[in-house]
Amino acid sequence: MQQTLDQLHDLKLTGFIEAWQEQQTQPTYHDLSFDERLALLVEREHLRRHQQRLTRRLKQAKLFVGASLAEVDYHVSRGLKKSQFLEWAQGQWIVENLNLIIVGPTGTGKTFLSCVLADHLCKQGYGTRYFKTAELISELKLAKADGSFPRLRKRLAAFDLVILDEWLRDPLSALDAREILDFLDDRYRRHSCLFATQFPVNQWHQQIQDPTLADAILDRIVHDSLRLTLKGESMRKLTSKLTTSKEKPKS
Repeated sequence: MQQTLDQLHDLKLTGFIEAWQEQQTQPTYHDLSFDERLALLVEREHLRRHQQRLTRRLKQAKLFVGASLAEVDYHVSRGLKKSQFLEWAQGQWIVENLNLIIVGPTGTGKTFLSCVLADHLCKQGYGTRYFKTAELISELKLAKADGSFPRLRKRLAAFDLVILDEWLRDPLSALDAREILDFLDDRYRRHSCLFATQFPVNQWHQQIQDPTLADAILDRIVHDSLRLTLKGESMRKLTSKLTTSKEKPKS
């Protein structure tokens, strides 16, 4: 039996081994048939590998906020439709290689909702990656400078969804716009992007210093993008303990 266990370890069937040891020590399993016990062993290994892949996807995503779909508050009046958001969470737009633009004032939940979608998509098997736009541009420039760009380009292409948070918060110089344009070209109608921004689409052009590059960037985004426009007060204000608690009496 030890030889068999050693072989199972060599095959990295950790879940299978754990389930087998459990079956040996607990009488509950002793009256099951061989096929029934084998099915339980295989199921444990399958679940272990599924969880392992999910953990790896979530780690690679580097989400700015850790949040699940169940944590979204649909009661606050901010333009968020529950049925629409839940539909997007299923990922059909990812299958169709569409983009999503989330626009809204500071504090309305753009980053939070982006990370919620990414978290749920990871759980469904999609690879996602979160960036603040400035960080992505810096990584692209650094990779070109140190010769690692082909590897970075390959890694980025492996993600079904790339989130660009704080999109156009800082105006894009001509050099930065070229980096973004090349990045978008690699993903155009092959993979999806999510743009979280304070600026409505009709203000994007003026945030890109080179008009020709601005035309090219917008042309690769706006025609294939779903849109969510948020409004209202900052969620940070609405959820603040100082906002929600009653005013203390003056001493």
